[in-house]
Amino acid sequence: MSNKKLGIVMDDIKLIKPYKDSSLAMLLEAQSRGWEIYYMQIDDLFQHDSISFAHYHPLTVSDDNIWYQLKDRSTVQLDQLDIILMRKDPPFNLEYIYATYLLEQAEDNGCLIVNKASSLRDCNEKLYTREFPQCCPPNLITRKAELIHDFMKQHKDIILKPLDGMGGESIFRIKLGDPNTNVIIESVTRNGNRQTMAQRFLPEISDGDKRILLINGEPIDYALARIPKPGENRGNIAAGGSTRGQPLSARDRWICQQIGPDLRARGLIFVGIDVIGDYLTEINVTSPTCIRELDAQFDINISATLFDHLENRPDIAIN
Repeated sequence: MSNKKLGIVMDDIKLIKPYKDSSLAMLLEAQSRGWEIYYMQIDDLFQHDSISFAHYHPLTVSDDNIWYQLKDRSTVQLDQLDIILMRKDPPFNLEYIYATYLLEQAEDNGCLIVNKASSLRDCNEKLYTREFPQCCPPNLITRKAELIHDFMKQHKDIILKPLDGMGGESIFRIKLGDPNTNVIIESVTRNGNRQTMAQRFLPEISDGDKRILLINGEPIDYALARIPKPGENRGNIAAGGSTRGQPLSARDRWICQQIGPDLRARGLIFVGIDVIGDYLTEINVTSPTCIRELDAQFDINISATLFDHLENRPDIAIN
C-alpha cells in the first residue's frame, strides 16, 4: 500500500497555540499512524481547467516548543489526497464559500472532505439549530430592530449575536429597560443590514457553556464546560472563561441523539455543539475545538477516535 495522504486547510500554523490547538492534535495522531501531511492555507487553493489544486508544504509536527516543520512548497491535485481536513477558522465569508467549491470538486473525484463541503455551506453554526427546535431555547432571526424589541418585551432578558462570529465576538446580553439597547441593536445588526440571532438569556450559563464533540454523530463521553469569568456573560475561552470537564448528562445525550442522524446524513463527521443548561445553542461545523482540554482532563485521545472512524469508512479507499 502506498502512503496515506492527508491534506489540511487551516490558518497559519506558526500562529496557533499548540497546547490547546485541536488541529495540531489531529495532525499528531495522523502522523503517528503514518499519514503524509499536506499543509495548506485557504489562499493556496486554486482551480485550473475545472480541476482543483493547491500549493502545499509537506509538514511534520511535534508536541513541544517547536511544533512544526515545513518542507519546500510544491503543488498537488487535490483529488490525489485521501482526506482533506477543512479546519479554516471563521469568518465564514465569500472566500470561505469559494474554497468549499474548490474542495467539492476534489470530493466529487473521491477525496473525503471533513466536513463535507456542501454541508459547510448549508449549515450555518447558529441557523442550523433550527432543524432541532425541540432542543433549543426561544430564539429569533432578524435584522429589524422592532422585532428584537418585541422579542425582548416577551422574554425580558436576551442574548444578541451575529450569525457569523466565533469566540464570543459581538455577543451582547440586553435586559428590558437597558438604556444601551438601541445602540447594541444598531451595532450587531449594522443598522439593520445584517441578520442577527436573539435568544432568551439562559441563567444556566453560570454553570458553563458546554462544548460536546461528536464524531459521525456519536458524542464523546465528556463535555468541556466553559465558565464565564466574573462579570461576564460569555463562557468562550477566547473571552477569558475557565474550563471544567464533566461527564455528559442524560439531557446532553438526548440532544446528541436528536441531531446525530442528521449530522451523519450531511457528512458532518467532526462537530462541536454548544449546550447551556438543557438547551442547544450552536452547532459548530467549521473548526470545532476543545480536543486537547478534554484529552488532558480525562486521559483520552479524541483524535484517535476520529482517525479510527476515518480509516474504517467504506466511502474512502486509501491510494
